Amino acid sequence: MKYYSNIFLVSLAISILMLLQHCYFGSPNTLTEAQPYRIVFVTGDEEYRSEESMPMLARLVERELGVETRVLFSVDSNGYVDPNRTDHIQGLAALDSADLMVLFTRFRNLPAVERKHITDFAESGKPIVGFRTSTHAFFYEEDSIAAASMNNEWPTKVFGQQWITHHGHFADGHGKLTAVTPVEAQMNHPILNGVDTFSTYSWLYHVDGGDWSLSGEDTAPLLHGKTLRSKHEMEGRLDQFPPVQPVAWTKTYAGARVFFTTLGHPFDFKVAAFRKMTINGIAWAMGQENDIPETGFDAEITGDYAPNNSGFGKKYKTGMRPEDF
Repeated sequence: MKYYSNIFLVSLAISILMLLQHCYFGSPNTLTEAQPYRIVFVTGDEEYRSEESMPMLARLVERELGVETRVLFSVDSNGYVDPNRTDHIQGLAALDSADLMVLFTRFRNLPAVERKHITDFAESGKPIVGFRTSTHAFFYEEDSIAAASMNNEWPTKVFGQQWITHHGHFADGHGKLTAVTPVEAQMNHPILNGVDTFSTYSWLYHVDGGDWSLSGEDTAPLLHGKTLRSKHEMEGRLDQFPPVQPVAWTKTYAGARVFFTTLGHPFDFKVAAFRKMTINGIAWAMGQENDIPETGFDAEITGDYAPNNSGFGKKYKTGMRPEDF
């Protein structure tokens, strides 16, 4: 009888300890569980419909990488998404607790209090992924101090290059203008798992050659793009602006991984190989390259993706709130 009484007392003691642990420390699925990895997508470009492509990509990243995501937008005073508004992006304070930033902005002139969330994140030693016009993420005209540090210097040091030129528009969205090929020496890089040659709607950005070169001692191109139609070729300037350019590369900044691509036309995201490459690139930036499957992550789109074509003015979807995307 004494033996069974001891067992009862031990069981009672364990139950009390478990109850106390729950009261003071939370259940295993709440306070004691590590916070999930958080990725914040910052959109704000008036040309390439990042307000449509980034929410679609965020859904894929959540599904494939098991992370939490949040997408931020340029909004007007009534809370409607307005990529033409260059001086405000709603919710940038979310970057203060983010683990990775994805940036797709163009010529923003954010006030210092908003801009600081982005620049502080870049200096924090946390990874960054950038798309296309983030080579010219900011543009300040009246603020000479901000212009000196942000217009060209900031994207060059963070991403590896500033805005220079491209090879021409040519009936934007009505045909593919860049043929993309993996760099032979990088064929075994995990970002290229499952990625072969493909073509995109983006006209080719100049980033290397002539008077320019990619910045960063450890910058390593992964993909080359060859322009399929070039205004510089028509003008006889291919010696200054070569027809083959890096279109995706890796580097580091402030001790953190950076993945960047100059591609990002809204229709590029309809290309499965491009989507796969971007998901792989985000996983690599997170330090999860060993988790990238040999064939790359599943890039099948979740939900619908029917973006407007690129272009300026009112070519974006009007009357939309952030939650509508």
